[in-house]
This record gives sequence, C-alpha cells and structure tokens, in this order.
Amino acid sequence: MAQGVLPFQYEIEKSPSGMTALAGLPAYLDLALVSGLTKSIQRRLLVLSAQSQGWTDVQIVMSLILLNLAGGNCVDDLRVLEGDEGFARIMRRVEAESHGLSRKERRELERRWRKEQKRAVPSPSPVFRYLSLFHDPEQDKKREAGKAFIPDQNEYLQGLHLVNRDLVAFAQAKSPQQTATLDMDATLVETHKKDALYGYKGFKAYQPLNTYWFEHGMVLHSEFRDGNVPAGHQQIRVFQESLACLPETVSKAYLRSDTAGYQWELMRFCAEGKDERFGVIEFAIGSDVTPEFKRAVAQVEASDWTPLYREFNKEQVKTGQEWAEVCFVPAGMGSSKKGPEYRYLAIREVLKEQTLPGIEQVQLPFPTMDFDKTRYKLFGVVTNRTVPGQELIDWHRERCGKSEEAHSIMKEDLAGGKLPSGSFGENAAWWIIMILSLNLNAIMRRLVLPKEWVGKRMKAIRFGFINIAGRVIKHAGQLFMRLSGGHPSANLLIAARQRILALAQAP
Repeated sequence: MAQGVLPFQYEIEKSPSGMTALAGLPAYLDLALVSGLTKSIQRRLLVLSAQSQGWTDVQIVMSLILLNLAGGNCVDDLRVLEGDEGFARIMRRVEAESHGLSRKERRELERRWRKEQKRAVPSPSPVFRYLSLFHDPEQDKKREAGKAFIPDQNEYLQGLHLVNRDLVAFAQAKSPQQTATLDMDATLVETHKKDALYGYKGFKAYQPLNTYWFEHGMVLHSEFRDGNVPAGHQQIRVFQESLACLPETVSKAYLRSDTAGYQWELMRFCAEGKDERFGVIEFAIGSDVTPEFKRAVAQVEASDWTPLYREFNKEQVKTGQEWAEVCFVPAGMGSSKKGPEYRYLAIREVLKEQTLPGIEQVQLPFPTMDFDKTRYKLFGVVTNRTVPGQELIDWHRERCGKSEEAHSIMKEDLAGGKLPSGSFGENAAWWIIMILSLNLNAIMRRLVLPKEWVGKRMKAIRFGFINIAGRVIKHAGQLFMRLSGGHPSANLLIAARQRILALAQAP
C-alpha cells in the first residue's frame, strides 16, 4: 500500500513472535490456581472425567472464564484467544506442567490425546457440545403455557454451583467477614431465542434471580430462570439456598430486596428467626404502594416528614426527598399479639413536572400521591430493624448501587448478555460460568490489586491491567513475559503476581 494520505503502514509478522495483547490475563490463571478454582472444577464438575479422550472440564471452563475476562462475548471469540500467540504459549505451558496434579493425573491427562495437542484453548465445536450436556430435554416437557416453571438442575449444573461456592469460601478465608448482607434481585437478559419466553417488560428474555454478598462484592448464588417467571417466585427457597452457601465463619445475615421480596412468608421467616443457623434476620424490603398504604400515608402530619440527606464533600446535603414513619398494618398480614412487628417508612419526592389543568395525566412508571395540591413520587420500605430512618433508607439503597451495578457488569462487561443457545440448560451453564468470572475478578480487585482498584469496572481493568502488550520468550527452559519498561502498568502486573503468590502462602 502506498503511503499516500495514511502516515504509516501495517505489516503482518511472518513467523511466530510470541507477542500478546493480553499480558495481564495469565495473572487470572495464576489466581485461579491459587484460589483452588481449577481444583474445584476438577473435583466438582464431572462432565468429561469419564471420557478418556479430548478436553477436560478444567480446560473448557477456564477457557470460558478467561474469555469473559478478556472481553469476548460468544463462543466463537475463542478463536481470538487461540490466535494470540503469546497468550497461547502461556496456556500450553500451564497445561503441559499441569500445576497441582499428581504424576498419575498428569499421565492420564497426556493420554487423553492420541496425537500431539497443539491448541491452547478449545475450538468452538467441542465447547458447544460441552454446554449441551448441561441441558435436560426432559425438563422442557414439563413446561405448561401460562405457568411459571423452574427446571430442575442436572448434576452438572449443580456442580457449577458448588464450584462457585468453593470460590466464595476462598474469598472468605482470606478476608473473613462476620456479617453477610445479601441483596436479592432479578435481572432481565433480553434474547431473540425462539424458545425464550416474554418477560414483564414485553420482550423475550431470561430472568436470573441473583443473591449478591455485599461485603465481598461477589454473587453468592444465582438461579437461571425463564423470562416469564416473576422475580419473587419461590424467593424464600432461593434465599434459604443462599444462606446455605455462606461459609461457617459468618455469624450474622441481613436481607435487602426490592418489592419482589414483599411477601409475608419471606418476611415472617426472617423476623420470627425460623432459620436454625442465623435466627432472626434483619431486613429492609421495598413495600407495595397499595391504596391502603396511601391512605395510611395521608394520615401522616406535615410536621412528621423529615428531609433526606446525602453526604457530598463530607457535608450533608438535602436530596429533595422526605421520609416519615407510617402506622400501617396490611390486612393480608393478619394480626397476632405474638407476631413480629414491622416498621413501614414512606419516602416522597416532588414531581418536577406537575399536572397541568385540563390535561389528561400520563401513566407514570412509579406510584404517585397528592399532598396539598402537590404531586409526589411515593415509595415505601418495610423493615424489622430499629435503626433511625435516614440510616435505614441509606442502607437499603446501597442494594441499588452495588447489586444492580453487578447486573450491568454481568450483561455488558462480561458475556452474560449474549446467550449461546436456544436450550435452557446450555444458557444456564453459560450464565454460571460468567458468574465465576465475575467472582474471580472480584477477588483480583479486592485481594490482589491496590485499594484504588476495588471500585473499577472491567473497562478500566482491561485497559490498565489485562490488555498490556508483551512478548513471551523461552530461556533456559523457562518462559518469560517481557513487558515494556515504560508502560505504566508493568510494575503493577509484577506486584500483582507477588500478591497472588502471597495468597498461596498466607493462612
């Protein structure tokens, strides 16, 4: 190509150079080894263990985890990882050395291939075949039109959940937390798959229900569901399963949820201490703004409304919202002298655009109520906690800031937003593997990288840590990742590997 208008030219290297654009990605492979993730996959996930040939569970699942972290969003993107010569060299070396395996296990791994294995990661075809093993076609026959149905998980899907449980336990062992604030929330994953069902927003989707452990910034539990399954459907069962996933060193559990959790059974379970391990579980749940609730709010005196504040530059600033305690006992709750007591809080905010005389009111996506000829947005919170109202509302709203941010990361930063198949079980496996990627990255941010990286999104982590140029060279039988000395992230990557090594040695 003539130089012309363009100031430079591209040339393709004719021989393998060992260059990589993902010099930081192998650090996640180190962390997977140190955290016991690879061992857990080998022990818990027995999909291919009975087969004597081909890829192993560890190789396929770890390839998909690394694909998520690198920014790939479909199975075909594995070709990009395979085409990165430097990264492929690292992967082949790790698989050849088979870290953590006994001599017998290494020999068995070598015998899985009749010919010399040259690929670093699986091609798309065996990965699609692998994911298909997580689908149980018999469950499809149990679906009934117009009814919410949650398929039973086969043993392989259950194994993936156990792997995630082990990964969470590692994070707890290295950074113990006595309390677990569990944020439960569902998210819609829009899809155009033929067999997908319509969600409440009017488009085809799946709707996983996730339990987020706030203190660790990790997803403790996730149940993949069809789009037509309401977020609150069987939520108490999912909550109990989430509690069972908590490591033994946790002594106190809390629950936060939106209005999907506004269920008498769930609230009684928490307030009456029906859980044998944790007893009374304090909660804050968004309450339905029913006509009865509005009538109770209308009886609140004007002087009882208190401004809500937020901290800005270490100062308390008014938000334009107000809160008040509401004397409200819903009819559906029933009344008993021995029953638990709940507090109801109302939150109101003046609508910036008031209704104009003679113009029909537009249907708004949130509840409203008129106070002294002024229209307000109106929200409610129910709780069994006794902390001051401002503190309770701030605590409840942390759920919106973090667990919903996690949903954005799952669907936009990682590969949860693009499902690979029309089969429910395959998509469920893809979703849980994405959760493993999210949690492994949470451990990297909180336990390995400097403190200022804790709140960074994947975009920033890829730019400053994963997508670093490097060259893989072999010297004296060892592999070296050579980085540019002038790159600002070179020392960061070296320090990160030292911290990963320290995690392996620390109690």
